[in-house]
Amino acid sequence: MTMTGHDVPRPGLARRACVYVLEARAQFLTLARTPGFTIPTLVFPIMFYVFFGVVMRFSPLAPTFLLATYGVFGLIGPSLFGFGVGFAVERDSGALLLKRTTPMPVAAYLLARVVAALLFGMVIVIGLFLLGALAAEVTLYRWQWFTLAGVVLSSVVPFCALGLAIGAWVKAQSAVAIVNLVYLPMAVLSGLWMPISLLPSFAQDLAVAFPAYHQSQLALKVLGMDQGGSVGVHVLMMGVFVLVSLVVAGLGFRRVGRM
Repeated sequence: MTMTGHDVPRPGLARRACVYVLEARAQFLTLARTPGFTIPTLVFPIMFYVFFGVVMRFSPLAPTFLLATYGVFGLIGPSLFGFGVGFAVERDSGALLLKRTTPMPVAAYLLARVVAALLFGMVIVIGLFLLGALAAEVTLYRWQWFTLAGVVLSSVVPFCALGLAIGAWVKAQSAVAIVNLVYLPMAVLSGLWMPISLLPSFAQDLAVAFPAYHQSQLALKVLGMDQGGSVGVHVLMMGVFVLVSLVVAGLGFRRVGRM
């Protein structure tokens, strides 16, 4: 019996797919079993939305506006901490070196962290949407709910890239502090906690340098509540940011490889 050209790669592809799935599952379970990661990641965005979107409504439009901005804010946490802190800890502890001795593809390791961040993000989005619809009486068209969810969940791409760049350079001992120095100021200056128009003019000019600003504007555009910028410009800026982050991460990997 002879094998055709189509028979050969199938087992290999199946085994590779299994490796990707198992690594993603392992990463998700590792994060889920870490209270220091899970509790703030899941609780903070939902808690803030309850306070400012449900209980303390500063305007009738606040619950709808904050649904988009706190959604983006919620995705930053698992993306930055999952990559920035997680990668630095595994590298300095030797766990990453151990994984490099296995036949697991590098892409499986990286994609697993993206998937883990995405799964946490889905929990956050579902929680926010349920609160918005049931407690804050947010009313949207069906296409707006689905489109907003897609835009918010796509936040994992730029923020995982940023986390990878941070994790490739910082030490495990300082990773949490560095990520927080990026995480919280970026959220405030990007208009995630309050409308960008309420910030001082110099802060509004500075906001365009942050990926969270462009991501939140894309989310707000679904609701017709953005600043009026072009979708193409926001997407282009996000693409440039991802590219720069990957280059910075690549340089960090090369530095680690020489050590």
